[in-house]
Amino acid sequence: MKVIIFGATGMVGQSVVRECLLDPHVVQILAIGRSPSNILHSKVSDLVPADMFCPDAVSNQISGYDVCMFCLGTSSLGKDEPDYSRITHDLTVAWGQALARGNPEMRFLYISARGAGLGKSMWARVKARTETALLALFPNAVMFRLGILRPLHRERSRSRGGDLFLALMSPFWPLVTALAPHLIITSEELGRAMVAAAKGLAPKPILENEDMIALGRAEPARRTL
Repeated sequence: MKVIIFGATGMVGQSVVRECLLDPHVVQILAIGRSPSNILHSKVSDLVPADMFCPDAVSNQISGYDVCMFCLGTSSLGKDEPDYSRITHDLTVAWGQALARGNPEMRFLYISARGAGLGKSMWARVKARTETALLALFPNAVMFRLGILRPLHRERSRSRGGDLFLALMSPFWPLVTALAPHLIITSEELGRAMVAAAKGLAPKPILENEDMIALGRAEPARRTL
């Protein structure tokens, strides 16, 4: 299985890359992003486009892949709708369109967010539009409506204040998980869930956090890196 991963250096991407490296079914990983992944492994190569908004410029380098795991994203904090839409919707869909042309049977796995499409929040509406566009592009697309991610293997957050939040949360993870188990997913569960979905094991095209937890727990654990 040949996999493209966007956002490999983010906390979500790190979780997914780890499980892909452990799984023998994944034989090749192309990490696409604004900077190199710096992952030293025989499975991994990097593609750093000159302009992330011009995927057609690298179309000859993104064909022949089985799966795309799109883990690239941004916070809506401090952004208006056009700015947030540019990254969350426009960038994602542009890459989706380019990948669909070169890989029409590709499984496109998109990290969305819990609450997408619910209520009138700007971010939820933009996420829902993005999901709708991707589901129309790829018959085998799966949307991952991620809740709160608990890192287990020193995954680092690139968002502002993200690592401070994780440090403050560290003593409270067991309590929060016990009180709201459907809201918390570990980095292992998320990574395994995406690998399972890459193999065609997702039960439906839109997975809520509790679906992702169940799917991740059903996927066999691998050895430690």
